[in-house]
Parts: sequence; C-alpha cells; structure tokens
Amino acid sequence: MKVIEEYKRKLITVEEALDKVKSGDHIITALAAAEPREFLSNLHTIAPKVRDVTVTCCLPMVNYPFFSERGYEESFSLESWFYTPGLRAAHKEGRATFIPNHLHFAGTKRLQYKKCNVFVGTASKMDKHGFLSLSLSATYEREIIEGADLVILEVNPNYPRTFGDTTIHISQIDHIVEVNYPVPEFPNGQPDEKDIKIGKYIADLVEDGSTIQLGIGGIPNAVASQLMDKKDLGIHTEMFTDGMVDLFQAGVITGRKKTLLPDKMVATFALGSKKLYQFIDDNPGVQILNGKWVNDPYIIGKNYKMVSINTTLEIDLTGQCCSESIGHTQFSGTGGQADTAIGAQISPMGKSIIALYSTANVRVPGSEERKTISKIVPRLTHGAVVSLSRNDVDFVVTEYGVAALRGTSVRDRVKKLIAIAHPDFRDELLEEGKKLNLI
Repeated sequence: MKVIEEYKRKLITVEEALDKVKSGDHIITALAAAEPREFLSNLHTIAPKVRDVTVTCCLPMVNYPFFSERGYEESFSLESWFYTPGLRAAHKEGRATFIPNHLHFAGTKRLQYKKCNVFVGTASKMDKHGFLSLSLSATYEREIIEGADLVILEVNPNYPRTFGDTTIHISQIDHIVEVNYPVPEFPNGQPDEKDIKIGKYIADLVEDGSTIQLGIGGIPNAVASQLMDKKDLGIHTEMFTDGMVDLFQAGVITGRKKTLLPDKMVATFALGSKKLYQFIDDNPGVQILNGKWVNDPYIIGKNYKMVSINTTLEIDLTGQCCSESIGHTQFSGTGGQADTAIGAQISPMGKSIIALYSTANVRVPGSEERKTISKIVPRLTHGAVVSLSRNDVDFVVTEYGVAALRGTSVRDRVKKLIAIAHPDFRDELLEEGKKLNLI
C-alpha cells in the first residue's frame, strides 16, 4: 500500500532526527505526556554541533539534561508556557524563561513572534488509511504543525488513539521515529479532609445538566467525588482527567443536556493514569480538539450551565487571584484559568469557581522554621502575578464556605472574603482592610 511505503520512507532514527537541528533553530515540542521523550532525552548530545537553539515547551514531564544540567547554555535555551519543578530550578539558574499566555492563544501568538523550524511530538500507530493520532494533546500542536518547516513525530504503540483534531495523515509528517516507552502517568492526588469540605461546597453549586471543566489535584478530585449524585453532566474542559472517567462510568456524565457538541466529552489534552489512557483509547465519545477553539471563552460560553472550577495560590481582599507565582517567582502558569473563568460567565446560567485552602504552611525566609499564613490577603505578595483579574472572579470557595462576588462592590467583597478566611486571621484582615480604605 502507498501509505505504508510512505511511512517507511519517512522512518529515521532519533540520531538522524537530531541531525536535522541547526544552530539558531526554534524547536517546539508537544505538551505534557505528548512530549517526544526520546528526542528530548538525547537533545543534549548535539550540543557540540549547535548554538542558540530555542526550545519551546509546555508542562514537561521529565527534567531533560539540556535544561536541567549545566554546560549546555550556549547551545540551548528553554522557553515555556507552563512551569514544573524542574523548570523552576532551571529558571533560577538562567536556563529557562516563562512565556506569559492565555492557553487558547499560546500557539497563535508564539508563531506571530517567532517562526517554528522544527516541531516534535508523539503519535499512536498509523492505521490502514495512513492516519495517525497525536493522541494526548491538540492544545497548540495542530497550529504549530501547520506553521513548522519540519514535522517529526515519535510513533509509540503504547499511546492511545484519540479522535478530533489529533487525527493527522502521514502526508503531513516529514519524519517518523519509532519508539516504545510507557505513556507518562500523572499521580492522582487523594483528597484530604479540607479538599472534601471544599468539594462539597462546590458540588452544591453544580446543578444537574451542567457542563463542567475540572483540573487535576486534591481539590478537583474531591469535587469529582462529590458530584456522584448529579444527573446528565457534560464535559468541556481544557484537561481530561481520571475524575471524569469515574463520573462517566458512574452514569453521571451523559452529555445529553450539552448545547455544544452534545453527547461528546470535549478536551484539549489528557493527562492522568493508565485507567484514563485506556478509557480514551479508540473512544469516539472523547474528542481532543484544538485548544484555540476549546479554550476560547466565547466557545466555552456556548455551553448552557457551564461551570469552570480552578484553583489559586492566593487572593486579595478585592478578588485579584495570583494562581501562578509566589511573589515574583514563577511557579506554574496562567494556562487556561482566565479562558475558562471568563467563558463560564458568558454561558447562560454559567458559573466560575475559584477554590483555595484558607491557609498555607510556609518556610520563614532565612530559617528552617515554618509558619501558617492566610491565603486570603489584604494585598497580593510583592511581585505576584495577577492570573485572574478581580473583574473576572465569580465564586470563591475555601473549606470555610462560599463567597459570591459577582456584581459586588469592593466593600462587600472584603466582607465576603473575610467570612471564608481562616478564623485566626479574620480580625487581622478586617483591620488591614480598614487601613487600605477598602472597608
């Protein structure tokens, strides 16, 4: 067959793929578990041959030598849309820098700034018609593929075949590298007592027939566990997670009430356990679609009763959310928080929910001692990034309750947020609010 012959012609080794990289190139790699592990694990080996190669990535799952180890700075620089612990460490040593973005515009704006010479991603095996699947992400990958000079895919038999904008024909690919490593899994954090309290408050806000967006971690997992008595929920989410598989298998998610792509679970990437990957494999009920569309606030708003559930690191008394930095230190990224929060409020009967613990236990600067601080604060930490403006904050939830901020004045916001702060900090927050003339 022609497609098999074409596939064989395009088959190269990882060493041959690395030889395609030239000094001054801009490489963009696929997101999270869709990243090309073999290519990135060996990228540092060509350091003696190249200079000034820029690598753009998002949520890398592995600390690859080219950015985690010293000695490659003249050859490679890493620029990322979303940080992980390894990138935070590399940033401190000047080997990584952050790209501010709203996720639905990440690929578009990056290409407007800088041409992509090489795109490298992953795919499941080719079918008899010559189609492969980009498998776990279509967040920005299709845009980059269309704009790149050279497209290289690592084809892995372990990766799930997914439907939607992940489908790509062999004719659109320049080179194939065959690999056989396991699909990266993301730990499914178990909810603690505080998570469950928050999850119950949020579940009370979710009505039957809602379409939901959830992230990953203790709080989102707790939310999923508390939605088991709901009916006819739908999924339109940035990230497809294990909690959604559980809800579907329990009969909670049906998609029947969805007004946009009814009966389909819509996401732009998937990350989780082997159970999740088995669920989405060859499953036409799950559509992995272009993040430029999925995360567009106006598209999100076409879902009736859209509920967006996100977390934040700290919130000030007027409602400003810092969800991606600790002071001036970049911690993660904006991702799709603003996309989904704004989109949910465009939706008829929609709701945007920001969840956080009322306190955090932090290390005292210059010592090994730790102290408890309030995550509801009079003003954000000096240098903190505002991920979600106070204009776009709707419901805020802690383990102490719910603050409904939609349409409220600053004075009312202060009162509502203090009411869901930890009791040990409420008097102090009130006094600070008065000093700042907020109340």
